[in-house]
Amino acid sequence: MSENEKQLVPVEVYCVRFDVMNKVPVVLLKDTAQQRFLPIWIGMFEATQIEIAMEKVPVPRPMSHDLMKSMLESFSVALKETHIHNIIEGTFHARLIMAREGGEDVEVDARPSDAIALSLRTGTPIFVSAHILDHNALVGKEPDDEEIQKFREFISKVKPSDFKD
Repeated sequence: MSENEKQLVPVEVYCVRFDVMNKVPVVLLKDTAQQRFLPIWIGMFEATQIEIAMEKVPVPRPMSHDLMKSMLESFSVALKETHIHNIIEGTFHARLIMAREGGEDVEVDARPSDAIALSLRTGTPIFVSAHILDHNALVGKEPDDEEIQKFREFISKVKPSDFKD
C-alpha cells in the first residue's frame, strides 16, 4: 500500500443520482469534513441496492448484499471499514477490512459499489484515500434536491425483471 493510499478521509453516502448524459447512475460520496463530493459511476443494480440500504426499504427475500451481511454474521466476521483506495485506468478500487473473531484482520478486494452497499447494511464507516479526493472530488454546494428526488422516483419503479436481457 502506497503512502497516498494510507491517508484516508471519512466519507458518507450523500445520494445516488442518474447521469443523463451517460445514462448511468452515480453514487456521490461526501467528505465529512469539507464540502467535497466524489462521484463514482456504477451499475443500475448496484444503484438500486445502495438506495434500498439508504432508505431502509424492506425486501421480501435477501438480496445479494443482505446475503453477504448474513454470511459475515454467521461466521463471526465483522466488516470494520471500507476503503476506496485507488483508481486504475479510470476504475475505482475498494477493499473491505474485516475482522475475524480472535484473528487477524483480512482485506478483501471489492468493487466500490458492492462495498458501499454492504457498508450501508452493516453500518460500517467508509473511507476514501486523500489522493483520490484531492484529484477527483467536486468542490462546491450540495447537489440539487429535485434531481435527487427524480432519481429516487425512478429507482422506486425499477423491478428485478427490468434487468433481464
